Amino acid sequence: MSTDPFPRSGLKPHEIPEDFVVDQRFDTYSKDDHETWSRLHRRQAKLLRDRVCDEYFAGLAALGIASDGIPDFRDLNRVLEAATGWTVVAVPGLVPDRVFFTHLAARRFPAGFWIRRPEEFDYIEEPDIFHDIFGHVPLLMNRSYADFVAAYGEAGLRLREAADLARLARLYWYSVEFGLIETKAGLRIFGAGIASSPGETIFALESKSPNRIAFDTVRVMRTLYRIDDYQQSYFVMPGFDTMPALDETSLAMALSQARAGADIDPEMALPTDRLFQRGDQSHHQQTQIAS
Repeated sequence: MSTDPFPRSGLKPHEIPEDFVVDQRFDTYSKDDHETWSRLHRRQAKLLRDRVCDEYFAGLAALGIASDGIPDFRDLNRVLEAATGWTVVAVPGLVPDRVFFTHLAARRFPAGFWIRRPEEFDYIEEPDIFHDIFGHVPLLMNRSYADFVAAYGEAGLRLREAADLARLARLYWYSVEFGLIETKAGLRIFGAGIASSPGETIFALESKSPNRIAFDTVRVMRTLYRIDDYQQSYFVMPGFDTMPALDETSLAMALSQARAGADIDPEMALPTDRLFQRGDQSHHQQTQIAS
């Protein structure tokens, strides 16, 4: 068994610095790597039409994230830093929580630089460059979203209790990764975990299975989530200008209220919820029967 924690990166453990930031090694991508990116981009951009929020496509266009090949982080950063003060840094894979928080607080988005193999086209266990760049980075061009992600990093550095860090992680999960947003045209996707997944793009907006619930910070902090399947509940943000406040006072108040209540199972809809849809949970019931 390999002891290398980042086998996909091609780097040896002694080559990885303390902050985990490495060179993207843009010149090492093969023709097949660029073709995999192109296929992923073309498929997902087509699926996202009329399903993702307008701000996402605006960011994609402004950054020049196109289907012609893997983006060079240096090109992205020239535009991104000028717009919201953010940069993208290459990392060899998932980094420790404290390293992740430190980068976000400094407005550095850590992105895996390797790309999935063709046989992993539809599913990978660990986020690759397509998930991180195509999914996350376009919305970092939006000032309100970008400020929230930086505040999330700062909040993570302030907290010490594991239970509170778990509650904070749920805010990120149900917004940055799997959030929906209200628009004049109806509900739209903004979470990167949805935006980079063809199956969940359809499921999150169109399936009768999941709950779709108005976003409430304390409610979300108490809600468990799935890491092995589509979500059983999605939370709907009214707009980017209503992203949760994570300054020290606001966060302390929200955590105090969240601690006072029990954790909520991900399939639950509560009497106090404002529902866009009460899901029938049919997808997960069928999955349980099949297993």
